[in-house]
Amino acid sequence: MTQTMKVTATAAALAAMFALPALAQNFPVTPNQKATAQQVAQAGVPLSELSPNAPDEYTVKSGDTLWAISGLFLKSPWRWPELWGMNLEEIRNPHRIYPGQQLYLDKNGGRATLRMRQANANGIPTDTVRVSPRTRYESLSDLALPTLKPNLIEPFLAEPIIVDQNALLAAPRIVSAAENRVLISKGDRVYARGADATPLSTAQGQPRDYRIFRNAVALTDPDTGEVLGYEAQYVGKADLVRGESQREAPAKKDEKPRVELIPATIDIVAAKEEIRAGDRLLPEPPRQLVSYTPRAPEKAVTGSIVSVYGSAVRFAAQNQVVVINRGTRDGLESGHVLAILKSGEVVTDRVDGKKTELKLPDERNGLLMVFRPFEKLSYALILEITDGVKPGDRITNPR
Repeated sequence: MTQTMKVTATAAALAAMFALPALAQNFPVTPNQKATAQQVAQAGVPLSELSPNAPDEYTVKSGDTLWAISGLFLKSPWRWPELWGMNLEEIRNPHRIYPGQQLYLDKNGGRATLRMRQANANGIPTDTVRVSPRTRYESLSDLALPTLKPNLIEPFLAEPIIVDQNALLAAPRIVSAAENRVLISKGDRVYARGADATPLSTAQGQPRDYRIFRNAVALTDPDTGEVLGYEAQYVGKADLVRGESQREAPAKKDEKPRVELIPATIDIVAAKEEIRAGDRLLPEPPRQLVSYTPRAPEKAVTGSIVSVYGSAVRFAAQNQVVVINRGTRDGLESGHVLAILKSGEVVTDRVDGKKTELKLPDERNGLLMVFRPFEKLSYALILEITDGVKPGDRITNPR
């Protein structure tokens, strides 16, 4: 085998072993987004649609996101297809903008288009570059700007979970800790039992990594009172060390032989808060390489915020997660952006003698993006905010 073949084989093995994150850069572009971009490409955007502080030119930096750059040039960051359409010829793929590229506005006839030039003479990055002749290849697609910073969403992909209450009650459970400890934390060894028909096992094909959840809490629609689902509280992670078993216990004189049940052994490898007996185990889900393309829903959506994710949290701030009472049955998908409306207060008109009560109008308070939809509920990340968000606040299309 030649050295080149060895390098290629090594690269292929690493790609299979680690599922190279280049896969995560395969962002979708919907037909509607492309149509919007093509329409804008013909004439640009009105100067009135530009952000008041839009720079004449900008050099892309490491750590930038498409959302942030869109917000730099346009009044509404979720309208990134228009940013793309401002330079459709040079930016063939809106998800292939790299640090070092220079973007500048070309204003003419009351409209603006976005141009691009390289900060150096090396041209646009190529598909691949060899970083070590005897180690591996690294795709420069990994360096392309993400739409949003992935660290804002990744921790929540497997933490909050909407479950069927009966399914959670049937899941394996922690029954005891070593030395009868009441509170359990990272590094502790504990014991667990599965359902009667499916005991915990280390047999081939059975899960070994688990997430730990506490009792499910009903999430109720603030508008109708309907129970939309149950949210299980994430408390930690565990590794299955030994499966459940049983043995015949030594029989005492004049006693019949009996069978002793031996619970499974698990080690706590992460703890968000103290774990205790009775907490439930669900298999660790596979890592999701999901691409989020912020965009407005294609049809009208109205709803409400059901809850703020996190223990004892009443108000949500920027980059926090909320649950909304709309899901896949309402047409919501990952990436859909919605406006948050702050409910207007009820005040008393103290000028007239009747002291009439008045309901102030709802005011726009920010934007959120759906990143994990279920049938009737969705988890959403707050992208922008001017004031605290609380359950009961309204959501609607961003326009």
